[in-house]
Amino acid sequence: MVLPMIKKAYPHTRSYKMRLNWMYGALLATAIVAPSSAQISVYIGTPPPPIRYEEYGPTPGPDFIWVDGYWEPIGHHYRWVRGRWDRPPYQGAYWSHPHYDHYREGWRMHEGHWDHEDHDNGHRREHGHDRDHRDHDDHQR
Repeated sequence: MVLPMIKKAYPHTRSYKMRLNWMYGALLATAIVAPSSAQISVYIGTPPPPIRYEEYGPTPGPDFIWVDGYWEPIGHHYRWVRGRWDRPPYQGAYWSHPHYDHYREGWRMHEGHWDHEDHDNGHRREHGHDRDHRDHDDHQR
């Protein structure tokens, strides 16, 4: 009596490779569709030291603005990053300086960045959000 041969999907067979390609494709599609806005927040238990006063020095050119120095978190400590002259990357850009906010978990730094004047259609100005953060207690010079 002759028994029929049963085909198994071994790594070298075509059906195995097709299944593997399909799984890789599904995994890639999931990775592309998944939200990529994950953000890691670092909290420090002690507040940053007072902002240091720095002499600006002469401006290197007419289009430059002074970007204030700030306290950068390094582990559980802070390191002063000196201010600098910088040129806005595009017309109408302004520097939104780094600042710290206090949360239940501790102090969190918000990175400084270049921003556009009209990106919010006036919403921030109407609600008092355009004020200089130096008026907070943790930013006094």
